[in-house]
Formats: sequence, structure tokens, C-alpha cells
Amino acid sequence: MPDQSFESAVPVGQYRIAGWSVQRRPVLLEVLGQGQDVTLVLAGIHGDEAAGTALVRHLGDYLDRHRHLLEGKKVVLLPVANPDGKARRTRQNAHGVDLNRNFPSDNRVASPESGRTGLSEPETMVIYRIIREYRPDRIVSVHQPLGCVDYDGPAEDMAQRMAEACGLPLKKLGAKPGSLGSYSSQIRRIPIVTLELLDSDSDLMAEQLWARYGRALLAAFE
Repeated sequence: MPDQSFESAVPVGQYRIAGWSVQRRPVLLEVLGQGQDVTLVLAGIHGDEAAGTALVRHLGDYLDRHRHLLEGKKVVLLPVANPDGKARRTRQNAHGVDLNRNFPSDNRVASPESGRTGLSEPETMVIYRIIREYRPDRIVSVHQPLGCVDYDGPAEDMAQRMAEACGLPLKKLGAKPGSLGSYSSQIRRIPIVTLELLDSDSDLMAEQLWARYGRALLAAFE
């Protein structure tokens, strides 16, 4: 278990500081609900995929206004998993590592892009600790720009519901080496869906993104 519970972390508005990036930017976490059924939703693991961050933040606002949807549930939100990459508008973090290749999965391959070891990056370690502490029953990771719904582990039914809710095709892309999908499905046995938004979604406002994809996010845990 982590040294410090996220429940006791310093609050920043509705968020808590879950950890720090390479360049000491805070990685912020929001937790809604008190139930035993837990869903982790994250975005921005690649810093140049901004639409997912706006969408996940809007999910938090929506659930805060519609608390009845949280009965028996807990939803853990990580809108910006790679704050340095977001600030630099790069896929990688400030070390030049793709965080979505830095997890300790069975298929991970060490390289300059994936890091010298699994969990070598502080941002990846934050996600790892969140998974260990909150023990999510399912994970949704929001990406761009492939425009599809992918999944790893026993998540096909959830992926199908999400695809039907937003009109994106269901595609099995395969687990990438050292990805969160590989780690979650291979090591933790957690169903995980990757919601791949369209490249053009970066031009949309948060309300427009919610109109297009909100039902898909809610379908993950309703």
C-alpha cells in the first residue's frame, strides 16, 4: 500500500494532490461517491491529447450535480495524468518517456521511450498507487486520435455499451507493451476500456465533447 492515503492528501478545490510530475507540477485527483463499486477514469497520459482532459473534468462536474448516479458507487477521476506533457504539448513526459509504455506489464520492453524500468516515472507511479489504493473494478482511459473503443481483459461488454452510446466503432487493437491496458489486464486483472476520441475533437468545447461522449462514460459504470 502507498505511504500516504490519497484520502488525506492536501485538497486543491475539489481535487487532491495525488503526486508530482518530473517538473513538480501536481497530478490532481477527484473522488466522487462513497460506494464499494469503483471506477477509475483518466485522461491526458499523453500530453498532446487535450480533449480527454476536458471530457473527464466535465464528467466530474456532471456527477457532482447528479449525485443520485453515485449511489453505491465511487468514481475516481484523473483528468491530467501527464501535466508536464500537457504544458509542453508533447506525448511524452519531461524525461521523454511515453508513460503509456512505462507500466510493469508482462510484455514491457525497456527502451528510451518506455523508460529504463517499469514505473521509472513519477507520473506512472501515481497511477500505480491510485490503482493499488482504490482497487477499481474497471478503468476507462481516454485517448486520441484513433476514433474507436478498444478494451483489454474481460471488458468487452463494457466496451460495447460505450461504443453504442457514442457511435464509435468497437475495435480490438491489442495490448501495447508496457501500456496501462497491458498492466491492468495482465497483472491486476482489471477490465479496462480505452476510449479513443477523434483528432478533430480537440476543436470542440467541453459541452460539445460531453454531448458526444458523456453517455459513453456514464455507460461504463451505470
